[in-house]
Amino acid sequence: MFDLNLAIALLLGSFIVLLLIRVPISFSLIFSSLITATYLKIPLMAVVQQMVQGVRSFSLLAIPFFIIAGEMMSQGGISRRVVLFASVMVGRVRGGLAQVNCLDSMLFGGISGSAVADVSSIGSIIIPMMKEKGYDDDFTVALTVTSACQGVIIPPSHNMIIYSLAAGGVSVGRLFLGGFIPGILLGVSLMILSYYYAVKRNYPKERKYSLREALLISKDAFLGLFTAVLIMGGVISGIFTATESAAVAVVYTFFITFFVYKEIPFRAMKGILYNSLKTLAMVMSLIAAASAFGWIMAYLRIPALATQALLSITDNKIILLLMVNVLLLLLGMIMDMAPLILITTPILYPVFVGSLGMSPIHFGIMLILNLAIGLTTPPVGSALFVGCAIGHIRMEKVTKALLPMWGAMVAVLMLITFVPEITMFIPDLIMPQN
Repeated sequence: MFDLNLAIALLLGSFIVLLLIRVPISFSLIFSSLITATYLKIPLMAVVQQMVQGVRSFSLLAIPFFIIAGEMMSQGGISRRVVLFASVMVGRVRGGLAQVNCLDSMLFGGISGSAVADVSSIGSIIIPMMKEKGYDDDFTVALTVTSACQGVIIPPSHNMIIYSLAAGGVSVGRLFLGGFIPGILLGVSLMILSYYYAVKRNYPKERKYSLREALLISKDAFLGLFTAVLIMGGVISGIFTATESAAVAVVYTFFITFFVYKEIPFRAMKGILYNSLKTLAMVMSLIAAASAFGWIMAYLRIPALATQALLSITDNKIILLLMVNVLLLLLGMIMDMAPLILITTPILYPVFVGSLGMSPIHFGIMLILNLAIGLTTPPVGSALFVGCAIGHIRMEKVTKALLPMWGAMVAVLMLITFVPEITMFIPDLIMPQN
């Protein structure tokens, strides 16, 4: 026999200690699982088997395809064309480049599905342009970083696939559709805030394009933007699964990058595959480690105990939703997105979906948006780190400029949390459940 409280303390305590001494998250999850399994006298091979089982899912094959497609798009000239297309659409508004920054993140995020990829590719173009036009450094980087978060909400998003896995097989197609309105709402809120600052600080408008220029730019950008249409159209129509649509996207992006745009030589594919493999290794190792960690949590009945603990505090749905939002925002400040999805979903899902009757799609979008905000917050915000590096600016300076943008993002989060129709309208309209 074992002491349940001691086993739980050992699992969670060792994980927290390992994080505090800066052990990588994957190793922290594995070591804490092995330590607890040893105490519980569980054969260590069983933990290894759970790790293997965690990555033996057909739906996870979509992740490497999305990563490769995103890497090709980042290097192949699509990001530059998206910036030009966004400039045609909104550049003439006061503070045009700020509006372009928000819109191009909305468009590119819908192709790459990654906030960090968005900051890296779009940011490297738009940040120098904005600084050259007289935009404040801190505002420029803060806007780039926060607008990039649309990439994990607007489909396709590999984080939605990770959530689907952690939640036990939630429909990826409905998740994709559920992200549309919340992602657009997030972008619009930042565009409104950008316009306010543009008027206040007298940021410039962009030049007006002739009709011929606008048509040429739109035509040039269409082929890249069509990637998102191809993925979503295939999934929604039922022609492709999410995995098959990701594979088709890789083939299409390969053709557009190397045979249509031709901005990089074919030998660049070696670097693209190398970068994709590094990213994939991190993602899959996290999934494997979190699978073992989640299995130990289930063995110790931590999700059930967490449900009882939360419902013992209050059974008021509004208060519980506020509590979990605060918790996720705090966790997002100290851990990255993918491991948090894998760790928190098995704990919180039974409370909000099982006990309170929340839609798994609504809960998933709320969870992902919460953690997306964490990508912009110190000390661990990966998008913030990349943005500061590109903008050559200290994080402390950017943090002050981020405060009103965090306010806008949290306002959208509250809307999505308490008005489920915002998330559920499109999934229920296009892919209703039987």
